[in-house]
Amino acid sequence: MTRSEPMHSAPPPEDVRLDVWLWAARFFRTRSLAKQAVETGKVDVAGQRAKASRAIRVGDALQVVRGEETFELVVRGLSEVRGPAPVAQALYEESEASKARREQQRLQRAAMRDGYRAPEHKPDKRARRLIRALGDIDAL
Repeated sequence: MTRSEPMHSAPPPEDVRLDVWLWAARFFRTRSLAKQAVETGKVDVAGQRAKASRAIRVGDALQVVRGEETFELVVRGLSEVRGPAPVAQALYEESEASKARREQQRLQRAAMRDGYRAPEHKPDKRARRLIRALGDIDAL
C-alpha cells in the first residue's frame, strides 16, 4: 500500500448530524458556530426549526440564514469531514431563486454604500478632539 492510498475506505454515511454537515459544507467556520446557528433558529429543515443533532439525508431541503444572506438549499451529498471548498460546494445545490435574491440584496447593500468614501488616513490629534466634541453634543 502506498502512502497516498487510504488505509480503509468507509462507506458513505446514510445520514449526518445537521451541525456537522453545516460545518463540513463550509457554511460556518466551526462546528460550535453551526450548532449555535441551529439553536437560535437560523436553520430550517423542510420548513421546520431543527435541533443540531437532527439527522439529515440526501434530498432534504434547508434554509440557512448567515448574516444578511439567506440560502435555500437541497442536500446533494453527505460528509462528516471538512474538506476543500470545491468538495464542500458539491454537498449542496442552491436554488436559482435563492441565488438571484442574494445577488439583488448584495447590489442593494452596495448601492447604500455608494457615495461613502473612507478616510485616507487616521485622524490626527486635533481631528480626534473635534470628533469627541461632536459626540458630546449629540449626547445632549
